[in-house]
Amino acid sequence: MFVLFAGSIAVSKHVIVSQNSKGIHMSTDLITPGPTSPQTYTDAEAAVDQLIHLYKQSTHFLRAAFAQYLTGELPPHKHRAYYPEIRFRTSTFARADSRLSYGHVDQPGLYTTTVTQPVLFRGYLIHQLLLLIKNHNEPVEVVMSDVPIPLHFALEAGSALAVQRPQQITTSLRDTFDVPDIAQVNDYIVNGTHEIKPGLPMPLAPFTAQRVDYSLHRLVHYTATSPEHFQNYVLFTNYPFYIDEFCRLARDLMASGDSRYHSFVEPGNVITLNGESEPSSGTPPPRQSQMPAFHLKAGKSRGITLVNIGVGPSNAKTITDHIAVLRPHAWLMLGHCAGLRNTQELGDYVLAHAYVREDKVLDADIPVWVPIPALAEVQQALEGAVAEITGLEGYELKRIMRTGTVASIDNRNWELQDQKEPVRRLSQSRAVALDMESATIAANGFRLRVPYGTLLCVSDKPLQGELKLPGMASEFYQTQVSQHLEIGMLAMQKMSEMKAEKLHSRKLRSFFETAFQ
Repeated sequence: MFVLFAGSIAVSKHVIVSQNSKGIHMSTDLITPGPTSPQTYTDAEAAVDQLIHLYKQSTHFLRAAFAQYLTGELPPHKHRAYYPEIRFRTSTFARADSRLSYGHVDQPGLYTTTVTQPVLFRGYLIHQLLLLIKNHNEPVEVVMSDVPIPLHFALEAGSALAVQRPQQITTSLRDTFDVPDIAQVNDYIVNGTHEIKPGLPMPLAPFTAQRVDYSLHRLVHYTATSPEHFQNYVLFTNYPFYIDEFCRLARDLMASGDSRYHSFVEPGNVITLNGESEPSSGTPPPRQSQMPAFHLKAGKSRGITLVNIGVGPSNAKTITDHIAVLRPHAWLMLGHCAGLRNTQELGDYVLAHAYVREDKVLDADIPVWVPIPALAEVQQALEGAVAEITGLEGYELKRIMRTGTVASIDNRNWELQDQKEPVRRLSQSRAVALDMESATIAANGFRLRVPYGTLLCVSDKPLQGELKLPGMASEFYQTQVSQHLEIGMLAMQKMSEMKAEKLHSRKLRSFFETAFQ
């Protein structure tokens, strides 16, 4: 044992022996933080505190080493630190309380998961561990795993340090530190393709630490806001008009001192606090991000995040892949669609209860033959919000809202093709609306175990010759965007007042599921 950095933690020095292509044995020094002993806990908060301690120890080691690397003073050896890990073992098939869709395992064995950013996930981790310990009356163990933390993920998301390397430094970054390992950044667990091998641990959580880290860094890149600002109730839209209206409403709420939300966060982490009319911190980005996010924050993350995903299923899949690691309680698509029925009018609403998936971006992850069911709690919240905002109920509500199948496609200009075949398929599917994102968001919610829903607004009727043209679109946007957004926000408020456990339906669970939701 020796101290590598003045005033830093102790480190261990190991020898790696390998064999090159010529059969010559080579040795390389491996420098790591000092060893830690496994700790057992029946107190969930204490277990999470230990996770935080171990994670800080590892990331501090890597950041300090990288600082020396940039000055050319780092010893020429491999520097490695590891993610902390949660282990849980049970030896019985005894059934736990399975009324919840998570918080328990259904067979004996060892279950593990690596953990990253435990401060960010503190509330989530405590909740999951509380349920696990209570349901099985067994302790959890916190240890240091054998999975290295890539240097990129130890640095602050978006940090410029990740790309700075003075020219005089000749030692390769990859020879000195670990880099992201694609074998660790995957969706095998949530896709149900993870192979459980005899004698090896089973997964405790839906995502590994490197997979989570990858998404946290991508969220900063795509949305220009830090992951800590994301709320548990997420709205997606495909038009900037909704963003403008959301910002107007949010600023009014902040200026009026509304008690529901404590702050409003815009790209660049520009924060306006409750009771103020101007931002108090943050810097707007020099250019607009690809999918900007805006956050009306409330206690325990019960506020609302709105993301402008733009047009198309690729963006829809990309952003939901990354937001899913934050384990939100619900996400909804609020967007425009083509109405397919003569009985629909521009401005009418469509509440999706089924989807035709021709978006293609998820076919490799979840086959198109998998049904994407409507979730009762989400449907009820949306229908109730439409009724409350419009003042229409029951049979009268059918004047402005259809419940039916939404078809999502990957070709925005489908009208330019021979229409006979696609129109026949749309009719056979009983579709009432067509868009490019809703089925992607719903299917990825199903795949990633995030409750989902869709409320669209009819902005054109191509089969009836009412194409979306500039003059007509402008009038539509002026009259419908505000009401549509208000409905979506109210639906989220209704769901935030439910118990989160009620939203995480057992409909989303497969034969083998992780204990963590």
